[in-house]
Order: sequence, then structure tokens, then C-alpha cells
Amino acid sequence: MILEGFEALKSFLEKPRNIVVVGHRNPDGDAMGSTLALKHYLDKKGHKAIVVVPNEYPEFLHWLPGSKTTYRFDWQNTQSQKAIKASEIIFLLDFNALHRVGHDMQKTLEKYPNDFAMIDHHQQPDAVKYMYSDVTICSTSQMVYQFIEMNNDLDLIDADIATCLYTGIMTDTGSFRFRSTTSTTHRIIASLIDKGAENDKIHNNVYDANSYNRLLLLGQALSNLQILPTYNTAYITLSTEEKKRFDFQKGDTEGIVNYALSLKGIVFAAIFIEDIEQGIVKISFRSKGNFSVNQFSRNHFNGGGHDNAAGGKSNLSMAETVTEFVTLLPQYQKELEVSYED
Repeated sequence: MILEGFEALKSFLEKPRNIVVVGHRNPDGDAMGSTLALKHYLDKKGHKAIVVVPNEYPEFLHWLPGSKTTYRFDWQNTQSQKAIKASEIIFLLDFNALHRVGHDMQKTLEKYPNDFAMIDHHQQPDAVKYMYSDVTICSTSQMVYQFIEMNNDLDLIDADIATCLYTGIMTDTGSFRFRSTTSTTHRIIASLIDKGAENDKIHNNVYDANSYNRLLLLGQALSNLQILPTYNTAYITLSTEEKKRFDFQKGDTEGIVNYALSLKGIVFAAIFIEDIEQGIVKISFRSKGNFSVNQFSRNHFNGGGHDNAAGGKSNLSMAETVTEFVTLLPQYQKELEVSYED
């Protein structure tokens, strides 16, 4: 764990401040849950906090308390820039480096004259003045809970904060099934339920709100599934044409890579998704056991994340990207053979 400047940050926050809370590009459940929870908490402490995210987030997260007050940097640039300019500090949540917000927003943040405070659980964070970093914790939302606890403010957690934190923890742990889900996580979840998080409604809002086209897209993705048994690996592809055919919306591919990982004997899974907006192939990696997809992605696909869940990108075509991926596997064969823990 890295905890830098915590007492100084507490002192800085002793009087009301204008604060911006930022999540990463393509925000997921943990990014939105943690940023909105921190906003609600800071507001209750007497600050004026605004959440600014780089771009759109999935429809199944729009119900989160406070979502309607969030600014999108790409779409509400004037409001976002005004909020950033007026802020006295910016909290960076659920990402470890400024490039994770996308090029346009990164340029704005690099010119920011005041200090950053980072709360994040990804490896190799950039240096900022105030930092709470712990790669062993399952989600940034759990870290926000523990940040509130460090400030002796658990009594300020209400139903809205609890709902946001529960959502972030639930989505980043795959509904509490990943190895990073500890007994501490479950005790925190119990506390959040006691404070008003309605677990059944949260689960339904996130996982049981699929559109018809999203299910058809899932079917297409599964029909594209390829298995490489020699390397205990499986991968999925989704082209731009296939996404258009099923009216792709932000968030529709969330979690699809886990279907590949669910196959018996598979310890390494990937999904390759064409993204014409960014001109890249977006990649998500998942693994079981000791095989680090964080290191694999850092080594080969300009990405990173966690040991068992990471992202990357490729500037090559889909076919070239997949070929490169498959060509790399022989050098990892031994690691993939011994990775899985029965």
C-alpha cells in the first residue's frame, strides 16, 4: 500500500473546497461507483464536488444516484472545463496515469495548476502529491469506503453512497467471485447493505437490464469464440460490422470476455473489439491463477491493469492483431500450463 500526504490532505479538506472528481475513459461500474460515492461524501462534508468523466458510460449505470449531475468532458466540454478551472484539487479515481482519460482530457489535466489526489488499485501509479494506492484491494470503490473510514466518517455513509460503493465493488469483483474478494470486502458489503444498499435492486439494474440487441451481440461474440487448447487460451473477436448489425451501445461488450474464461481448462482469455472512433482494436484480457495479464498487456499491447484482468490496444488491423496475439503464445506456454490452481 502507498499512502502519501494523507494527513496533509485531511488538513487541506478541513475547510470547504471546490473539488472535481475524475474517472477514467470508458467508465465502468467501479469508476462510476467510486467517483459518485466520493462526490456524495465530499458534499456531505461541506465541499462542492463535481464528477467529470471523459466520455459516455453504459446505460445500465445511468440510474446511479448523482449520475444526472455528472459532466462528460467530450460532450459537455465547456461545463467540464469551467469546473476544472474553478476547482482547488482534483481527485483521480480508478486509474493510475493521466493518459487513461484520453488525449483531449489528458492535455487539460496536464495544464492543471493545483494538486491531484489519487485513489486507485492499479499497478505502477504515476506520482501525485496525495496518493492512496493499494493493488491488493479488489476495487477503487472499496478503497473509497476505507478512505472514508480513515477519516472516521463511516457515519456519513447514507443509502446513496452505499449504493454507489456496492455497485462498484460488485462489478469489479465479478459479483464477488474473483480472488481479490476478501473477507474484508464481504464485511464492507455487509456494512453497505446495513446502510441502505439494496443488493437485489442493484444487481437487477446492472445485470438484468439487457436490450434484445445486446443479447444478439453476445450470441455473435460467442459464435466467434476460438479455443487454443495447446496454450489453455481462448479468444473472441467483434468487428465494426458486427457491432453495427446489432446496434452496439456503450457497455454492450462489458463482461463478454469472461465467457471465454469460463471454459473448462482455459486460463487465459481475450476479446478483440474494433473501435473505429479511436482507430484501434481494443483488447480485454482475463486469466486464472498466476498468469499475469497485466504484464502480458504491458509487454505487448500498450496496456495494463491487474494480474488477472487487464486491457490493451493495437493499431494494427483485427486480423493482424489476432495473428500477433497467437504468435506470442508459444513463449508463454509453460506459464500457461502451470498457471491454473485446481
